[in-house]
Amino acid sequence: MNSKVSFSAASRDYQAGRYTQSLATLNQLIDTQKDAKTYSLLAKNLLQLGFKTDAAKAYGLAADCAGQGGFEFLKTAAKIHLEAGNEDEALLIAMRNLSKAQEDSELAFIIASIYLRRQRRDLLRPFKKVLSESQNPEHSRLAALLLSDDLMDETNQTLARNLFRRYPNNLAFRFLYLVCVREFNEFDEITKHQAFIDAALAKNDIDLLRKDNPFYHLHWCGNEDYNRHATIGTKPLEPARVAFRRGLPHTWSDKIRIGYMSSDFWDSHATMKLLQRVLELHDRNRFEITLFDHTLPEYLEKNNKTDRSRWGKIIDVYGLSDEAIMRAVRTENIDIMVDLKGHTSGSRASAFNLPLAPIQVAWLGFPGSTLNVDLDYVIGDHSVLPDVAKPFYHEKFLRMPESYQPNDPANRPQPQPVTREQVGLPEDAFIFASFNGNRKITPEVVDSWSRILKRAPNSVLWLMANTLRNQQNMLERFQANGVPPKRIIFCPRAPYEQHISRQQAADLGIDTFPVNGHTTTSEQLWGGLPVLTVKGTNFASRVSESLLRAIDLPELVADDLQAYEDLAVELALNPERVAGYKTHLREKRYIAPLFDAERFCHHLERAYELMAERAKQGLGPDHIDVPALPPRTEPFGSNS
Repeated sequence: MNSKVSFSAASRDYQAGRYTQSLATLNQLIDTQKDAKTYSLLAKNLLQLGFKTDAAKAYGLAADCAGQGGFEFLKTAAKIHLEAGNEDEALLIAMRNLSKAQEDSELAFIIASIYLRRQRRDLLRPFKKVLSESQNPEHSRLAALLLSDDLMDETNQTLARNLFRRYPNNLAFRFLYLVCVREFNEFDEITKHQAFIDAALAKNDIDLLRKDNPFYHLHWCGNEDYNRHATIGTKPLEPARVAFRRGLPHTWSDKIRIGYMSSDFWDSHATMKLLQRVLELHDRNRFEITLFDHTLPEYLEKNNKTDRSRWGKIIDVYGLSDEAIMRAVRTENIDIMVDLKGHTSGSRASAFNLPLAPIQVAWLGFPGSTLNVDLDYVIGDHSVLPDVAKPFYHEKFLRMPESYQPNDPANRPQPQPVTREQVGLPEDAFIFASFNGNRKITPEVVDSWSRILKRAPNSVLWLMANTLRNQQNMLERFQANGVPPKRIIFCPRAPYEQHISRQQAADLGIDTFPVNGHTTTSEQLWGGLPVLTVKGTNFASRVSESLLRAIDLPELVADDLQAYEDLAVELALNPERVAGYKTHLREKRYIAPLFDAERFCHHLERAYELMAERAKQGLGPDHIDVPALPPRTEPFGSNS
């Protein structure tokens, strides 16, 4: 053998930065010396020369030669494949070593990065703990993105607490921790850590809000000006991209082609309890309806009992990249593309930053501006989107004449008679009730409810609690405010049919703020329970007002917190007024706009026509108020 063709010579050249010369030596040496160290040095040279894919393959060969000691080589190969964009190759290597990924943060990072990009959140659970405990800041950042909406999942709780404990000065992790403690009503922790944020805002340090999640931000902040700064996890919207999309040539047809995108297309989801009837009623002579569905397959198998073909043509985009979603939408030549998720868990709103359709619209899923997403319009109404809100939205307002929220009177159960004894309530007390999500019950809400209970002595509060931990934390706050535990009655979640019926056993629903009941409020009104709310300061806090106005009960919208408390007490002391509201709900259920899906569908279709007319004329988006049809004179259904 030529004396120069040796591993040591190749190694000296590599150390001296003579990568091409080292590579030439190794290429000769590899014919006779196939071992781990030779392939490893080959990989290092290829990496230095920019040949990442070849380097990764060389590390794979090194692993093959190293036998049981080849794991580190394989892991390096997977990391380089990931950097090179070879996701399939990286994932293949990582999955072959899956048993080690729950202990090895580098391997977990590779798998979780790919699954997150592919929207496979259902597969991320095993990797949260190891990533949140890693010393690598890049791993910590990824761990923060793995938080899912299911905060009952202990892996989410562990993740949030680990990250904040290890990085107490990291604002993003403080906000993440606050999400977790709000879910369980840990009021002392909320108050302690919120004080830091409030102090910064008092000094006009609005920039810290950029580290907050847009959805969870709404649960504590009703300031519409502040809301537009909570943008973590998003990238700034590029005006040039927006102009490019709107300027693309488009072929229109006699029918308007509507595309809806969501991961909630199963009949027991809250969104479909609202939307299902409208999808069924769309006029197929004037509109083509396509659902771009990224619903988790197992959710469909477990939860959907409806023939979804009645809703429209269904195209499965689960797990597809944004670019693949764009191709699917453009193949259908969609005219108006509607995002039903916004900044909520499982959203694919980022796909709207590619040119999906000439008109792109936000509706129903997210109660605010969908920050940094290319949307022309947001569908609302005059309650949730008053004129004063216009400066805080990049979208133009498409305002429905009554409520922005559709409601399905055909596919939801009629409330059945129920007694207080059946649901464990005292016969002779005035029953306030809240069935809103526990995270919406803030310290300020509990303090307000405490003042109401103390002023209305013959009253109790009926609350739905997710866990025993929520119950204990809420009881402690009520007790600290001077309200004894016997005046708080907890109930668990119940099957939907039971829940619709049990609500009427209460006297008055009392709303949360700054996030109201949304589907919850409409369910209470459907079940015959009047709801008291307070006038809000942003979309999320104005929803109950919208619903109450659509069923002709605007007098249950208090002007401020003091008026809310005063009216709650007044109604508790005058239960005959509440009985009148219950009669009103029974009489109005099938004639007022709130549950009139047919009327709503006509208004929505007119909205789509008005948007399309502007676009066909080459006009950019502008604020649109949809005119109302004449009021109904005959009921659209029956209370029997």
